[in-house]
Amino acid sequence: MNTLPVVVVGAGPVGLAAAAQLRERGLTALVFERGESAGAAIAEWNHVRLFSRWGELIDPAARRLLDATGWIAPDDDAYPTGQDWTRDYLVPLANALGDDIVQLNTEVVGVARRGRDRVVDAGRDTEPLSVHLRRADGTEDRITAQAVIDASGTWTTPNPLGGEGLPALGERDAVDVIEYRVPNLADEAVRARYAGKHIVIAGSGHSAMTAIVALADLEKQTPGTRISWVLRRGDVGSTFGGGDDDQLPARGALGLRAKAALDAGLLTVVPGFRTATIEPADDDDRVVLVSDTGARIDDVDRVVVLTGFRPDLSWLSEIRLGLDPVLQAPTQLAPLIDPNVHSCGTVYPHGVAELSHPEPNVFLAGMKSYGRAPTFLAMTGYEQVRSIAATLDGDHDAAARVELTLPETGVCGGAGVFDDPDTPADAVDAPAGCCPAPDLALISLTTTRAGG
Repeated sequence: MNTLPVVVVGAGPVGLAAAAQLRERGLTALVFERGESAGAAIAEWNHVRLFSRWGELIDPAARRLLDATGWIAPDDDAYPTGQDWTRDYLVPLANALGDDIVQLNTEVVGVARRGRDRVVDAGRDTEPLSVHLRRADGTEDRITAQAVIDASGTWTTPNPLGGEGLPALGERDAVDVIEYRVPNLADEAVRARYAGKHIVIAGSGHSAMTAIVALADLEKQTPGTRISWVLRRGDVGSTFGGGDDDQLPARGALGLRAKAALDAGLLTVVPGFRTATIEPADDDDRVVLVSDTGARIDDVDRVVVLTGFRPDLSWLSEIRLGLDPVLQAPTQLAPLIDPNVHSCGTVYPHGVAELSHPEPNVFLAGMKSYGRAPTFLAMTGYEQVRSIAATLDGDHDAAARVELTLPETGVCGGAGVFDDPDTPADAVDAPAGCCPAPDLALISLTTTRAGG
């Protein structure tokens, strides 16, 4: 039996779920989190309410671990904010796992096969993995591991405003007017930066919907506030989602509220606008957005860029990853989640078979496994790490089972979106009709995966 630990990168929901799943199977996990607390990334959007209920946000193995500590579970039917999710679930879960397992203020800066760079073939299936660490005090460390589960997410690498996937000319110099997160208008200092201003919102995912709703309320309350909504696509299309047909009711309601703001004339839609340049306006405190066709949006005070996220793969450069060239997601997973192909938000549950790489025992899980694709739910990540943990325990039957049924978006003909990621703003509307997942995967809670 391999006694080396399984290293989990990131103490967010999926990373801590991985640790709980591994612990339940008697495997040793070490979770490294570069932030100061569990859920450090979520703490940056504490004010945002999720559209999954508590019952869909708690991993089953984590719940069993917490129940044994006397933890008082939240109401399964309530909808938490990011702050609630961290305070009432992630921090208690990290505490239940223990400080020896969940090590904070520790950044994973590199992973390699011990004694080998990525060029060397020999020993890749026999030598352990070497994980390089940097502690908060600047000291460096290196440990060996039997496997690495990268659940570090994509929060720290938002997509730029520029319409080519690269920052627009002048974007780096305009940092004082750009925000890449949903602004927290409950904070008076933040609110003052937006009140009475011309605000551009760029993006078409649910973070953009959240920002539209919040800033439209501000516009109603504060004279002089106006909103321009920039879309790279040619029209609004199915951007607002499935409404009452969405099986996540809060997600459907969010789209309906954003549509109501548009119908009420609280924002101006600027379709087909791909930002190429950000120029200073005559007033030095403002900027002008210029598209690749020369169209202009003048006198902009604030820009809220919500164009999705991408994975940081730099510290995995010595590992042989099998990634799709378009999405930067695992090769076997990418066809299931490609927003250019699939017109429904539903992605059938998947696990180790779709998440494996040429490098043995290295897995990307959670949001990072989706690369640049937008369709992700927390419960999807929990199913991923359950399957990975079963594989590492040698329980291949359990690894091949599907133990999850996902809700549908209620939308066909456009890319679907889920908890915190955003539909890439430059994704074209998908073809009409849905690309169905295998029927059994959506019907049964314990169905064997096709080909599993």
